[in-house]
Formats: sequence, C-alpha cells, structure tokens
Amino acid sequence: MGISTKFTHADLLAMPEDNRRREILDGELIVSPTPKLLHQDIVLRLAVAFCRYLEGHPIGRVFASPLDVIFTELDVLEPDLIFVLEEHRHILQDWIRGTPDLVIEVLSPSSVWRDRGPKLRAYARFGVPEYWIADPDARAIELYRLGKEEYESPRIFLEQETLTSPVIPGFILPVGKVFESD
Repeated sequence: MGISTKFTHADLLAMPEDNRRREILDGELIVSPTPKLLHQDIVLRLAVAFCRYLEGHPIGRVFASPLDVIFTELDVLEPDLIFVLEEHRHILQDWIRGTPDLVIEVLSPSSVWRDRGPKLRAYARFGVPEYWIADPDARAIELYRLGKEEYESPRIFLEQETLTSPVIPGFILPVGKVFESD
C-alpha cells in the first residue's frame, strides 16, 4: 500500500512562484495553468460591477484571484472573485480564513469539470451561501443558492437578462455586459 500525501496551506507557501494556480481540496493538490485573456476580461468586468455597486453601498468587500480562501489547512481554494459582507469581515486576515458570502468562478476549458464538480461540492460543504459560475461559451451566469446541505438547482441568467442576488441587496448585473467583446 502506498503512502498518501496530504498537502496543507503551509506546503502551498513553500512552492515556487511559477504563475500556476495551486489549490488544495481534501489535501489533494490541484495545479492549473494561468487563465486566458477572455477569462480575465470577464473577471475584470465582474469586479468593476461590484466595485461600482460598493461605492454607493458599502456593505462588504470584493477580491479577485489570486487570493487564498482557507477553509481548513487541507482545503484552500482560489475563486476568481470573492465577496465578503461587512458583518463577516473577521475572516479577512492575511488571507481569507473562513467562509465568504459569495464566490464566483469563470469557466475555462481546463476548469469546467472542477468548477461544476469538486469545487461546487466543497463550497456547499463549507457553507458558502451563494456560488456563481460565469460560462463564456453559453454567455450565461449560473447562480447556486445553498439549501440545507447542498446547492439547489441553479438559476441560469442568460445574456439578455439581469442578475440580482439575495446576498447583495440592490445589486443589479446586466449579464450581457459581462460577456461583451471589445
């Protein structure tokens, strides 16, 4: 029988800086390439929408990857965007240590199975109230709300629709603007 190695956040910190995204899920190391331009355009458009909203509604803070969200020493993820309400600001330390109020992942060809599978289950397990998946191919955003133990079926907002979120009162996002090309 082989020996199983469990990676921790300390192991992540000891790894070389080589522009790869490293995450840990149940102690398993996940290494991803850097995102492509379209992915980063979408992350930026979402971040700008949040920043504009927060200027008039200072109810929390938004952060963009790379930033570790440390759920446990064996579960460290880097969502593309992270939103934390003011009432939960105690989790904002050197990294985010605890459960954010909302996390967003933008799909890339290499991340589809992970974002809709293991990461979705992990975010539910750690109690993230809302999880969005931005899908560039479908030009849609899937909004998952946490039920008792897992996410309910997603509400899918298409590009001609406007997304609203119970987690962020008064936040309005025209989905098509997220996927506009320059």
